[in-house]
Amino acid sequence: MTTSIKTRVLDRIDLAILDVLQKNGRISNVNLAKQVNLSPSPCLERVKKLEDDGYIEGYGARLNATKLKQNVVAHVEVTLKESTEAAFDIFKQHIMRIGQVVSCDMVAGGYDYLLKIRVGDMIEYREVLGKIVDTPGVGTNRTYMVIEHVKRDVGLTVLVGE
Repeated sequence: MTTSIKTRVLDRIDLAILDVLQKNGRISNVNLAKQVNLSPSPCLERVKKLEDDGYIEGYGARLNATKLKQNVVAHVEVTLKESTEAAFDIFKQHIMRIGQVVSCDMVAGGYDYLLKIRVGDMIEYREVLGKIVDTPGVGTNRTYMVIEHVKRDVGLTVLVGE
């Protein structure tokens, strides 16, 4: 039995709300309403609907990695010994327990996963890498150390042509 998921079409105001909130999640509803040309009550209703429908997954703060001594970033390519569901599941379970792995993407191409690791120094990096290579099923890995962040992830493009 197949279940159809109905997704509502977002209008220009919804997209404007998402754009503003993505840039400033702490904006007051009154100021948000002004920026998207709505009165506060309908604006709040739209925000709640966007949250309920899953367009807004949460709110957070961008932290300063240097001040928190987590400014060493590495990208690690990982290739598993075999491409089976069991091997993928084991890898996922292990990688979720390593807090310094801030993102993990399964990719197509010359390797299986691309990890982003954030640590305080090279000693901590080596410890994390040890945990990764000791994960059952891991074959090879290749690390790229970040020298400079040229462009940071600023979120999704929700207003095209703006």
